[in-house]
Amino acid sequence: MKTTKSYNVQIWVGMRIGHIDYACFISVVRGICDDFVNKEKDCITITPTEFRYVKGHENGFIIGWINYPRFPRKNKEIKNRAIRLARTLKKELGQNRISVVTPRKTYMLENND
Repeated sequence: MKTTKSYNVQIWVGMRIGHIDYACFISVVRGICDDFVNKEKDCITITPTEFRYVKGHENGFIIGWINYPRFPRKNKEIKNRAIRLARTLKKELGQNRISVVTPRKTYMLENND
């Protein structure tokens, strides 16, 4: 049995583009993620979710990493990979902001980042 210290990171992204009512398709998200994991030799999860907020809602997704015992990594490397993918998703999906959540901090990437 292999073990490693636990660490997980998630990227939280809504599917509405900017502040308009047009939403991207999950197939676009999957394509961006496929390109990333093939290039980086990585493994992630994509989980559909739904955001509910004051006077609104939208579909979205959560992209996740764990520190996988078969291929253990340092926490900083996992976090940095998540931030790189989040920046790509923000740009490609026309998002104004995306959150990257670690066990101790949440990073919000915005248009000026």
